[in-house]
Amino acid sequence: MSTTIGRPADLFDREREWAELSAFVSDPTPGLRIGIVYGRRRQGKSYPLRRLAAATGGFYYQALEHEPAQALAELGERLGAHLGVGRLALADWDEAISSLGRLAPRSGAVLRTAPLGTRPRGDGSIAVGPAVAVIDEFPYLLEKTPELPSLIQRAVDRSKDDGWPAVRLILCGSAISVMADLLEGQGALRGRVQANLLMRPFDHVQSARFWGITDPRLAFRVDAILGGTPGYRELVRSVPSSLEELDAWVIDEVLSPAAALFREDEWLLGEQRGMENRALYLSVLAAVASGSSTQSAIASELGRSQQSVLHPLDALVRSGFLDKDDDVVRQRRPVYRIADPIIRFHHVVRHPRLALFEDRRGAEAWAEAQSSFESLVLGPHFERLAREHVRRTGEALVGAPIVTVGTTVVNDRDDRAAHELDIVALAPGTGRQHRTIRAIGEAKLRALDTGDLARLMRIRTVLHGAEDAHLILVSASGFAAGLESEAAARADVHLVSLEDVYGNDEE
Repeated sequence: MSTTIGRPADLFDREREWAELSAFVSDPTPGLRIGIVYGRRRQGKSYPLRRLAAATGGFYYQALEHEPAQALAELGERLGAHLGVGRLALADWDEAISSLGRLAPRSGAVLRTAPLGTRPRGDGSIAVGPAVAVIDEFPYLLEKTPELPSLIQRAVDRSKDDGWPAVRLILCGSAISVMADLLEGQGALRGRVQANLLMRPFDHVQSARFWGITDPRLAFRVDAILGGTPGYRELVRSVPSSLEELDAWVIDEVLSPAAALFREDEWLLGEQRGMENRALYLSVLAAVASGSSTQSAIASELGRSQQSVLHPLDALVRSGFLDKDDDVVRQRRPVYRIADPIIRFHHVVRHPRLALFEDRRGAEAWAEAQSSFESLVLGPHFERLAREHVRRTGEALVGAPIVTVGTTVVNDRDDRAAHELDIVALAPGTGRQHRTIRAIGEAKLRALDTGDLARLMRIRTVLHGAEDAHLILVSASGFAAGLESEAAARADVHLVSLEDVYGNDEE
C-alpha cells in the first residue's frame, strides 16, 4: 500500500514532477530501485528533492568536487548522523552503496515530524513506505569514481536476490549528457532505472507567473532574455514592473560586469564535462545565435569542414545547449537552434560589445544592440512561442487534432521563390506515405496585414498536403483593420495576438 506525499506549499508549480517523485518513492516493491533527476543548473532540481527527503525522513547528500576518499568520508559522516549512530567508517564505495540500499523503511512517525535532513526514531512507529536516499550533484562523484554506476547496478541486482528492504535511491545532476549516459547504450544502469525525470525550465506562461509579471509585452521580453530558468530570479535584485523600466533593468541586472548573470552563458558551458575546447563550442553557439542554422552554414561561418563541426554540434545538443529540429515536411538537413534564451542573448548582445560593457558603458552598448536584439533574440523567441501556442491550442483553433508543430521551407517554382514557414501543424498519422497538414502560419513581431494573408494563401496552393490547411497569423504588434475584417468573415483564417499566446496555460 503506497502513501501519498503532500506537495510542499512553498514549491512553485512542478505539480507533475512532484507527483512522479511521490509515486516513485511510495512504491512498496521490495529492493533497491533507482530514480534519475537531471536538468540544467538552476532549474530547481535540488529544491523539491530536499523537501522530498524531509517529507519522507529520507537521507539527502549533496556531493562536492572532492577526491574519492574525502567524498566517501563525508558521506559516511552524513549517513551516520542521519541514522543517529555517529560517523560511519565506510571502507569503499561498494560498502557505501550497500549501506544506502539497506536503509530501514520509513515509519508513520517520520511523515509527521521529520525535520529537513533527519530521521526521527521511536517505539511504536509503523512502516509506511520505502526508505529514501538522494545523492545530489552525482556527476561530481562520477568524475573521480567512474565505477559507481556498476556498483549501483550490482547493488540493485543483489537487493532482489538477497531480499533487501524497499529503498528508493535518487541520483541528481546538472550535467545533462553525463546523466543521460547512465541510461543509454551500454550504460550500467540501462534497464535498472524506474524513474527518469528531466527537470525543464518553466514555459513562458509559468515563467510570467513565477516572476509576477502581468503585462504580456514585458513578460515576453524578460522570457526572451532569461528563459524559464527559475534560479535566475534569485540572482537579480528586482523585477521590472513596466516596459519603461526594462532597459535600465537589463543594463543593471544582466549586462553589468557586477551582475551575477553577466557571464552566465560561459559558466553554463564551463561546467559541462567533455567540452575542454571551449573556444570551439563557443564559436559554434555564436554562429547559431547569429542565424547560421544548418551544419554547412555553421561550418562556413567557422571556416571549417562540415565533418569537423559534427561532433561539437552533437555534444551541444546532448548537453541541452542546442535544439536539433528536422523539417517537418521534407527530408532535408536538420536545423539547429539555441535552446536556452540566455545563451542566445549573451552571444547576440554581450559578446560583440564586451569591451563597452566592461568599461561600464552599458547604456551605450545596449542602445547599439537594439537592432540585433530585435531580429536575433526577440524574433526567433516569438516564433518558438507561437509554435508552442499552436501545439497547445491547435485542436481548439482548427477543430481537429494536431500532433506535431514545426517549420519547413516551401519551394515555389512558378514564383522562383523559397518560402520559410514559421508554423506547420501536422495531423496524427502523418508520415512519408501520407501527410495531412492541418495548418500553416506566420509569426512576426511586426503588425500583419492582408499581404501576409495573401502570401500564406499562395504557399497553401503549392505545398502538397496543405490544400485544406487553416491559415494562422501570429503577431506581437497587432493586425491591420483589413486583415481583421477578412479573418472575421472566414473560418479558415485565425489571428493570434501576443495576449492570446500568454492567455492559455492549459497543457
